Amino acid sequence: MLKRRGEPIPNTLDLASESGGRVGRALRKNAIGLEQDIVARLECRLGRVHARQRIGIEQDHEAQAFGQGLNFFHIENWIMVPSVIRGALWLAGLHQRASRNADQVELRHNRIVSRRLPAAFHGLNILHLSDLHADMSGRAMARVVELLADLDYDICVLTGDYRGLTYGPFEPSLEGVARVRAHLKGPVYGVLGNHDTILMLPELEDMGIRMLLNESESLFRGDQRIYLAGIDDAHFFRVDNIEKAAADIPPDEFAILLSHTPEIYRQAAHAGFDALLAGHTHGGQICLPGSIPITLDSTLPRAFGAGSWQYKEMAGYTSVGAGSSVVAVRLNCPPEITLHRLERGEA
Repeated sequence: MLKRRGEPIPNTLDLASESGGRVGRALRKNAIGLEQDIVARLECRLGRVHARQRIGIEQDHEAQAFGQGLNFFHIENWIMVPSVIRGALWLAGLHQRASRNADQVELRHNRIVSRRLPAAFHGLNILHLSDLHADMSGRAMARVVELLADLDYDICVLTGDYRGLTYGPFEPSLEGVARVRAHLKGPVYGVLGNHDTILMLPELEDMGIRMLLNESESLFRGDQRIYLAGIDDAHFFRVDNIEKAAADIPPDEFAILLSHTPEIYRQAAHAGFDALLAGHTHGGQICLPGSIPITLDSTLPRAFGAGSWQYKEMAGYTSVGAGSSVVAVRLNCPPEITLHRLERGEA
């Protein structure tokens, strides 16, 4: 397992360039060596083009608030937004309540019904965790671990956003994910989100998480199978490739797509996927009474912003996430983990 000490690569490089003498040179040499090691692993894992493309896009656009990705403005990248949110909640007398709510993760249940589901997979349970933001949602992660203790499921899927911010240190978020991972059983699959750097990939896979970046896996029960595919981030970095993810999936077989964002619902449905599991929206995170979101930071129908939905023949589910983004607060939108049950029948 690749180990790092101190600040992650970008911060270490900055520190080394600002330091003088032997200490600065040693830090820079160490950081460059670590970066080259990670890049070599990524090129081996993803191929040179995808790895270099993802790293280059991150370097060009990381933390950009305007003009990148599927929607023009990304509120999570605006440096003033945490202060604005906290100030508004304090003025409304809601900050303490919203902070408590962020820790109260709930278990929700969802049925995915399809006549195309092989009979052997009737009753398969999929645990779905999304938007952990593990480094800024410590108490919420502790609650997730509590909920996991009594759960019965066959596989687990993670739909991205392991880091709190969209830039900077990522080792604390990996440590938080590792604490949750220690309590997960069975096969675990994941995709990256718009808060995640590709540099996190090697350690996530070293934890035993099979990361799907425009790839698919076959799941077998007896002589029957279904497919699980996943795409790289489609919301901000736009390095998703559904065509590549679906390339090895026969058109007549049941397939589930993992995507951090549900915004690619049209492409997924037209590619023949039977179900789409996603996150990203947080259901609004701060909502008006009745769970009406102020913003979903997404380009999609509001009905697709949280919970179960249907588009053409494809079933969809958008998790509101277990963690919190930007500020660890929730209002009229409790965090969740979800247990999906696959059932054979008419939807």
